[in-house]
Amino acid sequence: MSEESKDVKYSVENPYIGSVQSVLGAQNVDPNHGLDNDEVHKRLGEYGYNKLKEEQKTPIWKRFVEQFKDVMVLVLIVAAILSGFLGDWIEMIIIISVVIINAVLGVIQEGRAADAVAALQDMSSPTARVLRNGNQEIVKSQEIVPGDIIILEAGDIVPADARLIESSNMKADESALTGESVAVDKDAEFNTDKQVGIGDRVNMVFSSTAITYGRGKAIVTSAGQNTEMGKIAERLSNIEDEETPLQKNLNQLGKYLAAIVLGVILITFVVGIMKNGAILDMLMAAVALGVAAIPEGLSAVVTIVLAIGMNRMAEQNAIVKKLLAVETLGSVNYICSDKTGTLTKNEMTVTKLYTDKQVFEVSGKGYAPEGEIRNSKDNLIETDPILDRLMDIAVLCNEAELNQSRDNNWEIIGDPTEAAMLSVAGKYGKTRKETSKNYTRLGDLPFDSARKMMSVFYDGFDEGKLSLTKGAPDVVINLCTKELTSEGVVELTEARKQEILEQNSEFAQSALRVLSFAYSEHNDGDFSDAEKDLVFVGFMGMIDPARPEAKKSIAVAHDAGIKVVMITGDHKDTAVAIAKDLDLLEEDSNVFTGAEIEAMSDEELRSVVENTVVYARVSPEHKVRIVEALKEEGNIVSMTGDGVNDAPALKKADIGVAMGITGTEVSKSAADMILTDDNFSTIVDAVESGRVIYSNIRKFVGFLLSCNIGEVLVIFIAMLVFGPDMLPLLPIQLLWLNLITDSFPALALGQEQAEPDIMDQDPRGKNAKILDADMIGSICVQAVAIFIAVFAAFMIGLNEYGIRMVDQQGDPIHETVFMYSDESIFSRDVVQAEMVDGELKPMESGLKYEYHNGYFEEDGKQVNFQADNGALTFAFLTLILAELFRAYSNRSEHYSVFRLGVFTNKYLNKAILLSVALTVLVVYIPGVNTVFGTLAINFMDWLIILGLAFIPFIIGEFYKWVFHHETREQKEARIAAGKA
Repeated sequence: MSEESKDVKYSVENPYIGSVQSVLGAQNVDPNHGLDNDEVHKRLGEYGYNKLKEEQKTPIWKRFVEQFKDVMVLVLIVAAILSGFLGDWIEMIIIISVVIINAVLGVIQEGRAADAVAALQDMSSPTARVLRNGNQEIVKSQEIVPGDIIILEAGDIVPADARLIESSNMKADESALTGESVAVDKDAEFNTDKQVGIGDRVNMVFSSTAITYGRGKAIVTSAGQNTEMGKIAERLSNIEDEETPLQKNLNQLGKYLAAIVLGVILITFVVGIMKNGAILDMLMAAVALGVAAIPEGLSAVVTIVLAIGMNRMAEQNAIVKKLLAVETLGSVNYICSDKTGTLTKNEMTVTKLYTDKQVFEVSGKGYAPEGEIRNSKDNLIETDPILDRLMDIAVLCNEAELNQSRDNNWEIIGDPTEAAMLSVAGKYGKTRKETSKNYTRLGDLPFDSARKMMSVFYDGFDEGKLSLTKGAPDVVINLCTKELTSEGVVELTEARKQEILEQNSEFAQSALRVLSFAYSEHNDGDFSDAEKDLVFVGFMGMIDPARPEAKKSIAVAHDAGIKVVMITGDHKDTAVAIAKDLDLLEEDSNVFTGAEIEAMSDEELRSVVENTVVYARVSPEHKVRIVEALKEEGNIVSMTGDGVNDAPALKKADIGVAMGITGTEVSKSAADMILTDDNFSTIVDAVESGRVIYSNIRKFVGFLLSCNIGEVLVIFIAMLVFGPDMLPLLPIQLLWLNLITDSFPALALGQEQAEPDIMDQDPRGKNAKILDADMIGSICVQAVAIFIAVFAAFMIGLNEYGIRMVDQQGDPIHETVFMYSDESIFSRDVVQAEMVDGELKPMESGLKYEYHNGYFEEDGKQVNFQADNGALTFAFLTLILAELFRAYSNRSEHYSVFRLGVFTNKYLNKAILLSVALTVLVVYIPGVNTVFGTLAINFMDWLIILGLAFIPFIIGEFYKWVFHHETREQKEARIAAGKA
């Protein structure tokens, strides 16, 4: 390092730059004495406690109020107010109750995710060892201040960001912060005058990371919110939650419906006035149409279906924390995945050995010492003199521990690399416990980053006293003069050295981390030159292996039109090798490093982001930029991860997915979904569930809207034909239908199983609408079919049951029944009628009223008529049954119900039975039928109604057969070809 570099002064922003003395001087602290108590109190007052800023939580009342921001809910509230204003208190109470219940459901099911900043604070170590007043003390970590001298050993959690003053063989696990799967060597002697990434600041230790090896002393440079953890927390708090695609869709749908309702009410009112209708009557008719146009149960059904989806996904190891995120999963077209712990297992495993010009393959997974060692001819190797020595060195030149827990899982203490060495030795049949019995340890030369080696001294070998060495291949090989072979120890020529180094390079290019093993004889007991004139024994190549199920899941994702992107803090070669193993890389795919991303502008990154599948050596800021660039290009992005460094990107993504087992609490808190099994395939399963839920939402939205539009057509056309006094459906009947008998089938449609081609479809676009051309066409056809059936039923009911004279409140004046005088349903004159042989017949001497100036009159006074309850019952029951039958057709937008199996949705079968039972009660229970304006009709009436009610079902199935025949055949052909 140049003198100029050494003179660079410490700065708060870059405490790793410059000399240790400059840091100590800036903090005004003696490294052998530490701060005194007065100075600690002074700095606590200046800097505050070593904890993260707590984000203000949203009170429950505010969360409840936020549930009413939905346009659909506001429309319902307006409808309730209008009903109350016009005296329909029952309707108002029912609508308001639905709105409140829906809001409560939303608060209960969704809640708030555990605060990410609080989780960051929980990760911090509760206590720390510091040097104060010249003595070592144990203090609470939150009382650490900049300038404190902290003492660190293996197993300690670092309480704050600190610059190393001293270090001895120190390693730190920074995977949660940087994404590095291998423990990082720390060196107090490292000095630089350049800015480097977090992973390369080897003279620094960071808050909440773990010391896995060695010991050291450091000066705190940043505490609390100013640490690297604190910066992540700050970024999390500054990232605002965005509306999900479903939120946007439903709000847009609500606006459309609000516009339709206002338009229908206005037209109804104007037309009624033009026909000389009374203002109050027109208001009542307008409200009836408003009630008919609004699917009152839609918001509640969406909430409940999403909640059911949450519960089902939880059973499949995917916990979704935000209600609307359930559906958003189905629209994801990019999965940005962290490598370590997500696509890989986050555990080092030796997969290859090299000795005496032979490469050996090692099987087995994880740290369990279970597997086989085979040579290039696939022969099982159980004993081999050179492997014996290799394994002895691996076991004895090792400070880690590998233990089997009570539940038979293998756990490590110490460095993962050394644990992997113990694992492969166990596969060969050598354990630390048994091997150590045969030899006596005489001393060691601990590992340090300058030598890149570690040596231990033992007595008890056949050759006598040996120094056993492991370290970086290029360093160790250069110190070797001999090689252990099947012919004994031979001279190591330069040509052979080059051959060994080429093998090392080949291992490295396969993403293997390579360690070299050697020894030397010291029978005189003098180990002063222990690391000279070594005898080369061999290599071990180890890797953080890809999850076996990840490759298959990635293939499924690709078939579903979802692109998988690897984002990691590891080196480029390692990332590329893993990506190739997982079939992520294609010939024209880009691979970028964090440094290359840093040099790009946002526009440049956007231009390449959609053709890049691997990002290596990235920082947390880069991950956020990548997600932002993808979103700006119109993509719906899921980000998976398990580390603290992933948290900002998890929160920024449309769907943040955290690992439940290996994931930090921070990543879990920032994410929308947690995988309890850390299985990448669970993400793909969750995407499928999201697609099913969205498909089902479309089904019941189309189901409910077509019913509501059909109701509007019935009422509006009836009003045009008969006038505002002769509506075929009462507001309370419409409310009952929309909230009760329609809602149960809608809920059942929300639980429909996946259609055969659900994962054969490309993800829908970010701006895709629920109300697209396909759905609008289907809604219009079915709405017309509903109108035909219900209007026909109403006309038959009028002919059979007639009409009655009512007062201004709509109550019958007397029991006299009237019918149209010329027996034409469209005639406006009425005459008194009587039942003859079960048929309604005009009375020759009965009362007769003529229609003039928009209303009937008697002695110059207006007389009001209303359809008999029997006619209302005909229309009411036909509408309900048409909806119930039609629900079966709505089980698929493209496939016939006969293709799916008519009764295969057990929830729908139960919903239909329940709705029928409730309808029968409304018709036949005395008192209740009075409130609902219904009449206990006879068996023959039921037969007529049943026949009419099948019309929408038949037309719906015919529509699918005609308009989706080609689409359906293409899908089935793809499925048959195995591309689904």
